[in-house]
Amino acid sequence: MKHISKITAAIAFFLAAAISTNLSAQTPSGAPAIPLPSGDVRKGAPTPGTAPKIRIGKAETFKLDNGLTVIVVENHKLPTVSFQIFVDNDPVMEKDAAGYVQMMGELLSKGTKTRTKDQIDEQVDFIGASLSSGSNEVNGSCLTKHSEKLLDIMSDVLLNPTFPAEELEKAKRRQESNLAQAKDDANSIAGNVGSVLRYGKDHPYGEVMTEATLANINLDQIKNHYNTYFKPNISYFVVVGDITKAAAEKYAKQYFGAWKSGDVAKHKYAVPQRPSKTEVDFVSKPGAVQSVINITYPVDLLPGTKEAIQARVTNALFGGYFNSRINANLREGHGWTYGARSSLNPDRLIGSFNASASVRNAVTDSSIIELFREMDRLRNEKVPDQELQIVKNVLTGQFSQSLEQPGTVANFALSTARYNLSSDYYEKYLEVLQSVTPDELMAIARKFITPGNAYVLVVGNKDDVAERLKPFSMTAKVNFYDVYGNPIEDNKTALPAGMTAEKVIEDYINAIGGMAKINAIKELQTTSVMKTPGPEFVIKTWQKGGKIATDMAMNGQTINSRKYDGTKGTESGMGGARDLDGEDLADLKEQAAFCKEANYVSGGYKLALKGLEAIDGNNAYVIEVERPDGKKTTEYYDMKSSLKIREISLVDGPEGKATMTNDFSDYKETGGVLFPNTLTLSGIFPMPVKAVVSEIKVNAGIDDAVFKQ
Repeated sequence: MKHISKITAAIAFFLAAAISTNLSAQTPSGAPAIPLPSGDVRKGAPTPGTAPKIRIGKAETFKLDNGLTVIVVENHKLPTVSFQIFVDNDPVMEKDAAGYVQMMGELLSKGTKTRTKDQIDEQVDFIGASLSSGSNEVNGSCLTKHSEKLLDIMSDVLLNPTFPAEELEKAKRRQESNLAQAKDDANSIAGNVGSVLRYGKDHPYGEVMTEATLANINLDQIKNHYNTYFKPNISYFVVVGDITKAAAEKYAKQYFGAWKSGDVAKHKYAVPQRPSKTEVDFVSKPGAVQSVINITYPVDLLPGTKEAIQARVTNALFGGYFNSRINANLREGHGWTYGARSSLNPDRLIGSFNASASVRNAVTDSSIIELFREMDRLRNEKVPDQELQIVKNVLTGQFSQSLEQPGTVANFALSTARYNLSSDYYEKYLEVLQSVTPDELMAIARKFITPGNAYVLVVGNKDDVAERLKPFSMTAKVNFYDVYGNPIEDNKTALPAGMTAEKVIEDYINAIGGMAKINAIKELQTTSVMKTPGPEFVIKTWQKGGKIATDMAMNGQTINSRKYDGTKGTESGMGGARDLDGEDLADLKEQAAFCKEANYVSGGYKLALKGLEAIDGNNAYVIEVERPDGKKTTEYYDMKSSLKIREISLVDGPEGKATMTNDFSDYKETGGVLFPNTLTLSGIFPMPVKAVVSEIKVNAGIDDAVFKQ
């Protein structure tokens, strides 16, 4: 039934307008623009000179009796100071409760033995300070004169957390919303699946929070992790700002000296390896008009080494800034993407390489070819001195600019302590960077840029893209995964003999009640409630004799309405009033039917059975539906129940055409007909939104005046 789907157009129109300001203000999904030297750097590079001498502010370091390492960076330009407690424990395996360490960090500042969450917030706000907590840290900043007040709260949070049960439930609800949003975001999907591929599920970096693991998180796990790992002898107290070493030492002893030390277990994990042969991995996102490409794998690259600096230069040249090679190729040269980017990150457990771009379906394979071409070029062709010097200048500028922030010096001191770096590592950083030669860059590329040993991960439209990716796999096979990186088999279930698209639609009509019951409906009134992270919307719909009227209200005030009287369609709302024509009018006319699917065979629609696809673990028939005016939708009908469970279409979004997915669920009987009582819309809004039916009336009487223009 289409009685809920008719709401879509009004919702999309209103919410798209409401979010368009925010969306249009965002940077396109390309690599961030990095400040460059003035003029067109591609026409020439400054003559290389001696690397500038860097004078990094001195960091004072000492230990308390309990083993807490204190790092102090004095900066008296402003009367402010920041404090950080950093707990340097090894990552842990969270297994079937993946996410509990993150939850522990969030709950750490949500209540203590002497303060509630509200009291903490009020006291921090009263002194104009800030306070936050994470999975291995507590951070705060304030005016220097309020240092002791903030540290009193901060130490209470660190040493006396209670992890309130009600705050855990709130955090879980927030994460449920985040997971729902991430499941519909191709970049989030690629991030999750890429982590699983690179590191494997037997490594902490390869664990992904899911709805199932979120449900398993409990307070015992959270408290046990805190009690096990939050110890001063593996922690750092970093103080930056308008403060002296003597004052910092006094505060450290006063507020954290009683923190009890203890033994903390070390963890060793098998080192993830690159695939022996390049493989293609695919996540299906039905209806997607773009593919998100990631070429990725783990790398054995340690932080604080000469190689790490050389690798940064190599990555910047390849895809680490706006004028990088892959961005110049895919964006400027071909116009296939808003931006292509790469990363080559060191890590003390295991580093990573990733090259990514979002491109149109039609050029997915061509884009991968060009990415591989640039990888091979970097490995086999010596970089021209001029091009290399431009990259060095950009990185030098970034490094020098970062030194204007006092926190940078503190981070350098923290890294020096954590990774046992030489005391002059950062002072000589630019000297090493400027000394990188084309031969060294090629050697780094050959070691870390390996197109023959990579995961080619694509999130996109399976029907349009997947088959064309087989040539990139050395086994001529595409591996399929769900949104959390679980392998799935390509659907091998055969279509039943004689099954057609028309038969699927016939089975659906019979499943919801049959034509006799549908034809008995003369009038239909529906009220639905849509909850968003902001306001709540009430959508009312009236249908009668091929006519329809919809009304969307917020706080009792109509903000959008549409009417179709059998001939003419109009809309009024935030943008004023207008007559509907073309596709908009055809949409409204289609929505006026009590059951649009009943008109498919006799109404001039073209139907094509495209096969089977697994939706939430159940096989569904995939039907392509083409309306008489040419508009196409893809519809999914559960193989067992015959009910429609999903519909995908292209709609007008804030930035052009966008793929919208409607998921139908919770079918209930009214007037002898099954109606889906829940519709979840995703793809066009920043996060999925859900409309739930609160009332359906059949043949209860509708005044024709409701349809008047």
